[in-house]
Amino acid sequence: MTTWTDLIKAWPGEEVVVRYDRKADAWMFIALHATHGTRSVGGCRMKVYGSPEEGLLDAIRLAEGMTNKWAAIDVNYGGGKGVIALSRPVTAEARTALLLRFGRMIDSLNGRYGTGPDIGTTPADMALLATVTRYVHCYDWTIGAPYDPGIYTALGVFVGLKAAWRHATGSNDLTGVRVLVQGVGDTGAPLARSLKKAGAVVLLNDINADKLSALAKELGAETVPTDRVYDTDYDIYAPCSVGATLDEITIPQLKCRVIAGAANNQLRGPADGPRLVARTILYAPDYVVNGAGAVSLAMVDEGATFEAIEQEIQKMDGRLTGIFREADQRNESPVEAARRMVERRLATMSRP
Repeated sequence: MTTWTDLIKAWPGEEVVVRYDRKADAWMFIALHATHGTRSVGGCRMKVYGSPEEGLLDAIRLAEGMTNKWAAIDVNYGGGKGVIALSRPVTAEARTALLLRFGRMIDSLNGRYGTGPDIGTTPADMALLATVTRYVHCYDWTIGAPYDPGIYTALGVFVGLKAAWRHATGSNDLTGVRVLVQGVGDTGAPLARSLKKAGAVVLLNDINADKLSALAKELGAETVPTDRVYDTDYDIYAPCSVGATLDEITIPQLKCRVIAGAANNQLRGPADGPRLVARTILYAPDYVVNGAGAVSLAMVDEGATFEAIEQEIQKMDGRLTGIFREADQRNESPVEAARRMVERRLATMSRP
């Protein structure tokens, strides 16, 4: 059996900070994949895991993904990730106390890691962390209030999705295009609204029945049961929830032409990129197309306006178009073209 020490030793990242929180019976992991640039930055994920090793694996994979994301969007941060691996749910005062202890753990690293919201944490949680550490993002320090990066992530995915559709079909018009949005949270919901406004036929899926029903009613959208997500007819698949939804089982079932969504780590393994190429399905690499929330994080830190952030996010179109063209020229997956783009960027970055 693979132990957490085996996972750390095999990982190519720089450092993993580990703490066991006895009061909550939780493990805290901060994975620092790279300390290029200003600091290592990535969100804090808090959820119940089957074992501490599962939480650690999430931390190290996501930290590496964040290094790629920062490089892909040309922001001078390295990749990091915080995971609070719960053995049981925590609520109310116990949850608040646990987050404060995590915040003090971040602060003890003296700026080597900065955090933001992720699955299981919210912008309001970032405001709480800001009471014990300065190294918090998605928090506007000039006004002392958190903000939700989901709207920016959704805008970037919308821009990238349109670029992918245009590359695949030659059309920039989404009217009548069937798009399945999987996950209707802080990113999936605003993405669905933008798609509806653009004339797309929106299909929705989520395990939260209440949220799904409310958004479907608002948009007049069709809902798709979870066991029918991959074999339903649609043109674009937009995964905006958990990762690893694309693999040797689901890819053969897909009937779409484009995949562009906000979820991290959408491909289960390296072979899944070529599998999509073989199916003639255009894949927008996740850490590129979902990078606009990270763009906003960096720009808010610098005091940028919403208009300036929105203008920067529009660059997603050209960035992805370049990746798609290079992949076409080499007859390969866009994943490989995105990887080379990241490598070129990392080669120009200096360590502090």
